[in-house]
Amino acid sequence: MRSRRFLRAEQLGLSFDVPGLVAGVDEAGRGPLAGPVVAAAVILDDLKPIKGLADSKAISALRRERLFDEIRAKALCCCIAEASAAEIDELNILQATMLAMRRAVEGLRLKPAKVLVDGNRIPVLKIPAEAIVKGDAKVKAISAASILAKVHRDRLCLELHAQHPEYGFDGHKGYPTPEHLAALRAHGACPQHRRTFGPVRDLLEG
Repeated sequence: MRSRRFLRAEQLGLSFDVPGLVAGVDEAGRGPLAGPVVAAAVILDDLKPIKGLADSKAISALRRERLFDEIRAKALCCCIAEASAAEIDELNILQATMLAMRRAVEGLRLKPAKVLVDGNRIPVLKIPAEAIVKGDAKVKAISAASILAKVHRDRLCLELHAQHPEYGFDGHKGYPTPEHLAALRAHGACPQHRRTFGPVRDLLEG
């Protein structure tokens, strides 16, 4: 019987076995016009299984909140990190996302032997890493990371709404909905808006 520190390659669709701890990484908030992009890294404990892990977009907000607390309680370790709106404007959204992911991995209390990242790109790390397309639906650790990142960012949007209620961040979470765009035209951009994103840039230049 294998210990929790050894993950079989066939579980991940890889061609080799991975000795040691494996961290899953995912992000939330690449598309919104405001706020940070958030990344999370999670190393699960096989001895404390968590039921219902899935892509955060495929489960309800209430279920995500409950899983957020369970993941934090049962995982061997986890870390949530951000790249700010200012860093997004300075670096571009892709590089800011990679920065948030790197911060999440480097913030783990335990050092993983391998990192599995949702999508088709990986951040620059000192640890072996692999990108897995649709990994949030295939690898439980990535699913857990997607839930942590999504819930954390949604909570940040509630805080942003409390500071700037005129934009309705509690509803659209920063995405370019008609309501958000109308608020942008009526009130201009707040400090958390991403200046390099098209609708915000066009407003400021117009």
